[in-house]
Formats: sequence, structure tokens, C-alpha cells
Amino acid sequence: MIVEDERRLALSLARGLTAEGYAVDVVHDGREGLHRAGEGVYDLVILDIMLPGLNGYRVCAALRAAGHDVPILMLTAKDGEYDEAEGLDTGADDYLTKPFSYVVLVARVKALLRRRAQGPGASPVVVHGDLRVDTAARRVFLGEDEVTLTAKEFAVLEQLVVRAGAVVSKSEILEHVWDFAYDGDPNIVEVYISALRRKLRHGLIGTVRGAGYRLETDR
Repeated sequence: MIVEDERRLALSLARGLTAEGYAVDVVHDGREGLHRAGEGVYDLVILDIMLPGLNGYRVCAALRAAGHDVPILMLTAKDGEYDEAEGLDTGADDYLTKPFSYVVLVARVKALLRRRAQGPGASPVVVHGDLRVDTAARRVFLGEDEVTLTAKEFAVLEQLVVRAGAVVSKSEILEHVWDFAYDGDPNIVEVYISALRRKLRHGLIGTVRGAGYRLETDR
């Protein structure tokens, strides 16, 4: 989620991150950002400091006080060691001063997400039989062969592989791979599942009628 009151910047960042394969929600007010982040559905929050309603320091502090450990990348037009120290003291994981390079922002986002996914000592590579999914490098291997996937195909597969053997509903995939405001045809998920089935081994992705999809275990 991006919490940024400069609308052009927020929408520009959202478009760029969406093109990278992420589902992105945007809000422009600190109080709404705190409410949304408090629901616990986000993998990362990009949080501006100078916000209407509630500034970024207070949003960050409130989330940490409530026990939310979502990674927070703080943005600000301010400059100076004091601001950075204050941001990190309230529980932010990283800090970026405007103006910043979009390439640097994406690198910081990927690093924070990788750190969250790995946990202490964990590997970013998820192995399921002969399927290997590198969530950090965003690469997929089936046996010895690399499988080329689009950003959206990878994001859908990632939702299945990190919960291999469990049923993942269509609505859960839509929420994590697209965004909360997606109002298109929900059958778009079936289109991507079909594409993955063509590219991966037959029978790897099963359909649980009325419930969703499951990455099947080897038999």
C-alpha cells in the first residue's frame, strides 16, 4: 500500500510497481492509511511523512504499538539526520528522501519484501517436487528447465506455491495479485491459471470446485 498525499507521485509509483507485478492500493490520508494497514492484509507499506489527518510518524508508531510488523518504507521531502532517526525510531524499516530514483525505490521495496519472506535464515527458494520458485529473483524452474512467466503469472503461482497443498480461493488471488479496487471480471484468475497449466506440468494445479485452486502434491 502507498500512503502519499501527492496524488501524481502516488499514482506514478502505483503504475510502476503494478508493472513490476505487485498489487498496489493507494490512499492519500494518514488516518485511512492507518485503518487499512491495521487490517493486516499488506506485505509492505510505503508511507509519506507529511500527510493530512495523521502524519507518517504517528501512523508508523501506532502500527508498531498495535503489534503490526508489516515492513514500512518512509518517504519525505525533508532532509537531515534528525528526520531519518525519528522515522526509524518510530519503527520504520527504511527511509527514502525525495526526490529519489524510481530504480532505488524498487530495489528498496524488493529488499524489504525479500527480508520479510525469508525470515531469519529462511531461503527465498520454495521447492515443491520438481518445481522450484525463487521468490527473490522471481524465477521458476521445472526440473532443470527454466519456465518463463509474465509478472502476473508469477504472482499467481507464488500465491499457490507458498501455500502448497492448501486451497487458495479466487478472491484471495484477486486481492493479492490485483488489488482491492479491481472491478473487472473475476474470471481473469481462470485465464492465468490456464496459462500456468499450459506452461507447467499437467495436473500440478488442481481445481477444488466451489473453493479455489491448489498446488497438488506429487503422487
